[in-house]
Amino acid sequence: MKKFYGQRAYVQSAGVRNDLEIDGFTVAVCAELGIELSRHRSRSFQEMMEWGDDLGQFDLVVALSPASLRAAQELTRTASLDVEYWPVLDPTGIGETREERLAAYRQTRDQIARHMRERFGPPTEDDA
Repeated sequence: MKKFYGQRAYVQSAGVRNDLEIDGFTVAVCAELGIELSRHRSRSFQEMMEWGDDLGQFDLVVALSPASLRAAQELTRTASLDVEYWPVLDPTGIGETREERLAAYRQTRDQIARHMRERFGPPTEDDA
């Protein structure tokens, strides 16, 4: 989001599980677009709440898997915000070789980028 839209919105990465370490294939395919993720960390929804983040302060939660959609809907059922499901390929475990795995991660990266363009419009010129 930040690469495409700069500081137009506050974005927090969260998931169903605590995956503090980001997948190396994700880091590699995002680096191809100039997106630095090697220091990126995501938190679980539970951690966000434990650390004082009120999910109700957000306008939108984007779920990328059925499990995250269910969790987001459950955790935000009393909040006034939108929850959207953007179905994307789960690339983990796809491919035998490094290049095949990278191809699957690129496909997922490109699906997410397509969803962002459809939802938020073209990237801003300064950040694209």
